[in-house]
Parts: sequence; structure tokens; C-alpha cells
Amino acid sequence: MLETLYVKDFAIVQNAEITFGQGLTVVTGETGAGKSLIVDALLLLAGGRGDSGMVRHGCDRAELSARFAIGDRADLLAWLREEDLDDEGACQLRRVIRSEGSSRAWINGRPVALTQLKALGERLIEIHGQHEHQTLLDRGAQLDLLDTFGGHADARGEVARLAQAWRTVQGRIATLTGGADHGERIEWLAHQVDELERHALDADAFAALEDTHRRLANAGQLVQGCAGLAERLDGDGEFALARLVARTHADSQRLAELDPRLAALVELLEAARIQVDEAGDTLARYQDALDLDPERLAETEAQLARLHELSRKHRRPMGELKALADTLREELETLRGAGTELERLRAEAARVETGYAAAATVLSGARAATAARLGEAVTALMTELGMAGRFEAALEPDDGAEPAAAGRERCEFLVSTNPGQPPRPLRKVASGGELSRIGLAIEVAALGADATGTMVFDEVDSGVGGAVAEIVGQKLRRLAARCQVLCVTHLPQVAAQGHQHLRVAKSSDAASTTVRIEGLDEGARRDEVARMLGGIEITRQTLAHARQMLDSARQAG
Repeated sequence: MLETLYVKDFAIVQNAEITFGQGLTVVTGETGAGKSLIVDALLLLAGGRGDSGMVRHGCDRAELSARFAIGDRADLLAWLREEDLDDEGACQLRRVIRSEGSSRAWINGRPVALTQLKALGERLIEIHGQHEHQTLLDRGAQLDLLDTFGGHADARGEVARLAQAWRTVQGRIATLTGGADHGERIEWLAHQVDELERHALDADAFAALEDTHRRLANAGQLVQGCAGLAERLDGDGEFALARLVARTHADSQRLAELDPRLAALVELLEAARIQVDEAGDTLARYQDALDLDPERLAETEAQLARLHELSRKHRRPMGELKALADTLREELETLRGAGTELERLRAEAARVETGYAAAATVLSGARAATAARLGEAVTALMTELGMAGRFEAALEPDDGAEPAAAGRERCEFLVSTNPGQPPRPLRKVASGGELSRIGLAIEVAALGADATGTMVFDEVDSGVGGAVAEIVGQKLRRLAARCQVLCVTHLPQVAAQGHQHLRVAKSSDAASTTVRIEGLDEGARRDEVARMLGGIEITRQTLAHARQMLDSARQAG
């Protein structure tokens, strides 16, 4: 329930704080006084689009805030907790619109995106009139209202439960099969594992293959290079390293006989001579073992080509293909052993789908009967409210192939406001006044069918008067027995039905225009209703008539 609304520098309102109570609150005032500014402010606080034109002339920004009492509304408390916006049951909305057009929003003092503000606003306020924020125009909300009106909570809950159970089983099947057919997946995996196991190498083996290929591909260069090394190490030339080291070693021995301090040099040259000899032996063995087999080179190149192909195919480095083979083999073994589990899951899916079909059929039948009842009830109320034509809650099959939580059909509210014309979707009805009265008829017909705590009606009495206007007022008062109702009106018959009365007055001088919003006591209410009845000159009879209207409304309850 809306408790307070505060606006500052909004349109022509300089500063206003309004306190609201339970029941029906009516808002009246002279034409052009700005009665709908309250509705506009609530629209913005409910996530409506704002622009710089809403900021009072000469001001930097407009500020709007509202406090709601949410009581034990579990859906609101759960939403606030889910969004991390809960604050011990508080529900405060705030919005600032700057003169350059930017906008910011807060919920319980925390900055939020406009989508969050709108999501919460839709749960708090239902606005009917020439405005964008109208939940009844949403097809999902229409189906929800139809189900609530028909008392389908249990049936819809069972349908939703079975739909979720079906999705859960399908998810487990997809996990076992990788999302494909079980047999096809096994066949594909077997082929991939066989191919990888025939050709893939682990990291060490792959490195050895690369070394072999590099050696074979450069065999000629290796042979030539090794021959040159052998000649320099121990060839027939005078400057072969082995001969030079041997002569140097012999010379050092003769010198050491003259001075023992050169003994260390002799040892070092002896070690060098031994190392050179070993180097020559090693090189000789390498030359003997050097492979110049062109067929082996072709084989290694073919093997590397296959690995390159597999690497591109699986998008893995060649050195990781063996690990991939191991991973795929494990999945293959799991699937080959999962046949029994898959059979059980598929049987479970079929059982759940059969149960869903039965539950959805029951829900569809109940919805069809409820749609007829709702259509008759709203049509009758439209007639009472001075509107010809008819209302229908049309059900259309949902073409989705999978079980859906909402059932097998969608709902579209259709209305014809003129005899002989075919009904059209409610969201396409052009007249704001007609739309408001149709919304009122739906809300009254579905009294208690939704959880919205505050209903707002703007221009609900447009184009009516007399007895119809009184009926409109009575229906609003009846609706207010269940939830808080706010109605902007210019008809005394509607204004007299209010539990609370707000008057909007505009005043101007040469410099500016301001709006004052004030709550009326009993005497002021009588005077305001009399003004609405009698125009400029208020007579004693007009005042008496106004008092009679207020008393009648009070006595009616």
C-alpha cells in the first residue's frame, strides 16, 4: 500500500508531500489544475520513461519518492532479498530527473537500474489510463489473472512442477549423451578414439619424433659437418687437434723435468689429450650410426602430416593429442556403461511427459470454463459502466514443443467497444477513457484475483455521467475494500465515494505557476463536491445535495 508520495520541482509542483490511507482516495480539481501529476509521478517511480520536460522551469532537477507498506507480501519480500535490496521490510522508491535529461533511481537507498525499478513498480502499483505502465496489457499477466480468477493455483502448480521435472530429466540425459543421440555419440567417440590411439603420441614421444625428423631431413649437412670435424680432430693434416695436443703435452713433460712446478700443466694437457681422443671416438660412433635412409624420412614426414591433420581437426596442439584420446576414451567407456541408466531416464521422461500432458489438459479445460465466466462478468460490468460491446478472454495454443511451466496455451484479452465490431486485443484499444473503464471492469470482476496493493485509475470516468458515473464510483469503492485505490476524477458522483479526498489547486502570478495538493476534511469535501455539482455559483441546495451524496456513500459501506 502506498503510504506517502513526495515530489519536488516536478512539472509545476514546487514541493508537495502527500499521505495516503487505505480504501479509495479521490483526486479532484479544476480542469488544467494538474490532477494527473500524481499519476505521472507514480508512473516515473514505477520505472516509466522520464525526460527533462518534467523538471520545473528554472530548476536543476526533479525529485520523487514514495514509501510503501508491504506487510506480509511474500512475493515482494522475496524479490527485494533476491536483488539484495531488502531493508527490514522497508520499501522506499526514489527517482531524480535532471534538467539535461539524465535520470537516477534508488530502492531503499541503494542505486538501481531502471529495469529493477520497473520490476518492483509492477508488483506495487497497477495504473489504468492513457499510460505505458499497465500490467493488464501484458499477456503473461492476463494469463496469471485468468488462473487466479479461476482458482487454478493447484492445477498450474502441478503443470509447472511436471514441466520442471521433465527439464531436469532431459538435462541428465543430455549430460550422459553430450547432447546428441546416445548411439550416435558412442559411434562418433569410438571412431575418434581409434584414430587418435593409432596416431597420437604423448609429449615425450612427439618430441622424439620431431628430433628424428630433424636429423633425417638434415642428414647430408650432418655427414658433411661431421667429416670436417673428424679431419680437424684427428685427420692427417699437420694441424689436427689430436696431434697438436699430443706435441704440446710432450713438450710440457720435458719442461716439467726441468721445473716440477709445471707438473700441474702436464696433468691438464694430459686430460685435454684424453678428452680430444674421446671426442674423436664419439664422433666416429655417431658417423657410423648416422641414418641416411630416405624411406625413413618419408615415413616420419607422413606421420607428422597425420598429426598436423588431427591437430587441426581437434584444435589441440600435437603434443596434447594423446591426452585428448584418454579423455574421449573415458567418456566412451562411461557411455557404453550408461545404457541402462539412459533407458531408465528415457522411461522417466516419457512418464513425466505423460503426466504433464494429463495435467495440462485438465488446466486447459479449467481455463476454457474460466475464460467464459470472466468474459461474461466483465461484459456485464462494462454494460453497467455505460460501455456497449463485449469482452473475451481468448485462449490460443502455445506452439512450443517442450512442456512449459505456464501450460499449453496463451491468453489474450479481447474487447469490442461498439456493437457489430469484432473484438480486438485490449492492448490495441485507443481510447484512454475506455481502457480505464475496461480495466476497472476487469479488476472488479476479478476482485481479489491479483496481489497488487495499489490500483490507480486516471480518466476512468471520461465520457460518462449521471447514473453511470455513480456506478463507476460504487465499483471503485467496492474494489477499495480489497486494495488501495487512487482515482483522478472530475465527477462528483465518483468523488463522493472516496474514503479520502485530495484537491489539486493551481495558482499563478506574473512570475510563476504553482500547484498545491491538500487533503480535505468533511466540510471541505462537501464544498468541493458541491463545486463539482454546481459550477461557479454554489447554492444551499447544491451543498445539501453534496452532503446527501457523501452520506449515502458512507452508509453504503
